Amino acid sequence: MKKKSILLLLAIAFIGNGVVEAQKNKATKKTVAKKQVQTSFTNPVMWADVPDMSITRTGSDYYLISTTMHLMPGAPVMHSKDLVHWEMASYVFDSLTDNSKYNLIDGTVYGRGQWASSIRYRNGKYYVLFSPNDQPFRSYIYTTTNPAGKWELVSRTQHFHDASLFFDDDGRVYVFSGTGSLKELKSDLTDVKPGGVDTRVFERDSDENGLLEGSQVVKYNGKYYLLMISWPRNKPRRQVCYRADNITGPYEKKVILEDKFADFSFCGQGCIVDDINGNWYGLIFQDRNGVGRTPLLMPCRWVDGWPMLGDENGKVPLNWTSALKPYDTGKRLVESDDFSGTKLKLNWQWNHNPVSNAWSLTERKGFLRLKTGRVVDNIFAAPNSITQRMQGPKCSGVVSLDISSMKDGDVAGLSAFNGDAGVLSVVMVGNQKYLTMANNSVVLDNATKAIKNVSVDEKARVALTQNVVYLRLDGDFNLNKDLARFYYSLDNKTWTAIGGEYKMIFDYRRMFMGSKFAIFNYATKSLGGYVDVDFFKYKIVQ
Repeated sequence: MKKKSILLLLAIAFIGNGVVEAQKNKATKKTVAKKQVQTSFTNPVMWADVPDMSITRTGSDYYLISTTMHLMPGAPVMHSKDLVHWEMASYVFDSLTDNSKYNLIDGTVYGRGQWASSIRYRNGKYYVLFSPNDQPFRSYIYTTTNPAGKWELVSRTQHFHDASLFFDDDGRVYVFSGTGSLKELKSDLTDVKPGGVDTRVFERDSDENGLLEGSQVVKYNGKYYLLMISWPRNKPRRQVCYRADNITGPYEKKVILEDKFADFSFCGQGCIVDDINGNWYGLIFQDRNGVGRTPLLMPCRWVDGWPMLGDENGKVPLNWTSALKPYDTGKRLVESDDFSGTKLKLNWQWNHNPVSNAWSLTERKGFLRLKTGRVVDNIFAAPNSITQRMQGPKCSGVVSLDISSMKDGDVAGLSAFNGDAGVLSVVMVGNQKYLTMANNSVVLDNATKAIKNVSVDEKARVALTQNVVYLRLDGDFNLNKDLARFYYSLDNKTWTAIGGEYKMIFDYRRMFMGSKFAIFNYATKSLGGYVDVDFFKYKIVQ
């Protein structure tokens, strides 16, 4: 009996150890699984010009909208499942036609056009509200059931500056805008509701300077949270939050982020969003000079009922691991293109509305044909310049141009495009083609944005004797750099620098956006010429 008892005890111990070991293995597998669903990244999460962010979530899908002002199509909508890897989903509109300036006729809309937008989901539909910062001053509301598909115009209503559309739990619809303005819309979103809420929910503190803007609103645990950017007197930029138990107030204020991240400028303006497991995140942009305004992804920690942004010390993390499973389709905000498709990739945008009959993907298969659609005397007035964002820390773009069909006076090439632009051009003078690198700077009328003057400082000129040329633009957006360098090649192998370094800028008084790759072709004397773009090859350099 004793021997059997001992054997029984040993068996129980063995089984027990097996159970413990199995539990350990199970716990280890859970830990591994947990690690596998996290996404690691380095800020900025998008080192590119993606300002004025508004975000909405349905399930595990995130949709983000940003500002691109004078670029068409406009109101870019981006998609992600992990808040790190973003790809283009759609544009809300193909063009704006409120006045001729959108066509670069009788003026421009540089720094105007589609400004800060708001994207929201409600009852199976997505909605976008945006207000062009140009006459006639009004807002647009669009809707769709598929953010990757076609958007439909719901209404044009009054102008709302930096607005946040908000659907409350009781079905009522509001717009927060400006510095504390709150107005109620009709349930069908066709206009402001007569007799509805129309009030100012807070007054600016005595230490605040100018507008508090960039409204983004969420409701959490029954409270209303209004996030805004603040510029206090003699203090740095910061993100603030107003909260209230009732939508009309009273509201109390707290600074939720104040950080000069990575020695660039202080961060401010953006949004917060949750995931399906209840974790919260912040997306706040940071001005990074020549490249534009870049999104930073960070924790959002609820502390005493406030959405505090950044890590435990209130700082934006350089490196962070979110709780979301990595989801990378391989698509990016900026992409190479061989122009072999029947449609342009979503990554491309035109400078102002394009002249539709002056470009083609079908007249020469595998090429983008850019015709001279209008006689102008500078790149800023030229229609059909096609653009993509430049990116940090370093990037490079190469274009192949067939210039055999250019006419006398035509100008075509590649630019680091902004209010001050570095321009690498093929110029046709009589029967001779030259390659020139020049600094171009535009002076715009403050009220109308009409072009008053363009100064051109030519740095180099080289005669060309062949009809295919390769142009390269490298950008360096590291701290205190913002440098563009231009190169050309006759065989796409041996590259020659031309024109020296070019300093890129960000100027809110003119274009109000980061530098763009721009491929262009325009006529200064007569129409009829064209160039064929074989490819645009792009890469990020770490």
